[in-house]
Amino acid sequence: MKLYVINGPNLNMLGKREPELYGVKTLLEIENDLVELGADLGHEIKCFQSNIEGEIVSFIQNAGVEGNGIILNAGAYTHTSIAIRDAVLCCSLPVVEVHLSNPHAREVFRRRSLLSDVCRGVIAGFGWRSYCLALTWFADYYDDER
Repeated sequence: MKLYVINGPNLNMLGKREPELYGVKTLLEIENDLVELGADLGHEIKCFQSNIEGEIVSFIQNAGVEGNGIILNAGAYTHTSIAIRDAVLCCSLPVVEVHLSNPHAREVFRRRSLLSDVCRGVIAGFGWRSYCLALTWFADYYDDER
């Protein structure tokens, strides 16, 4: 089972950017934890981060051909990117939208997601553990499919 973890803009700044909101773990630390948890669950994890919308779109398209699922934290593009939404729609994989913080407890403009209705689910507000919860869901999802 190959799962892709895709992170959008500014997530490369985790650990430095607003640690009171996003935590002190770096993106690399989170990715290493996910690779380890994925291995424990029998999944191969491939991680990707970009601040560039088009690169994220291309990565989602490639993941749709090569993978079994996507964990997507599109960052600020969650609220603005029709291109990423369309990529999710055409990739034909289950996608789980994740957020470190709870967007519904933040500014009004962060409460609207262009992705939520085209994803299998949304996990938000649990810090870096949001990714772990999504990964655990995939493990259960594919166990149920067998």
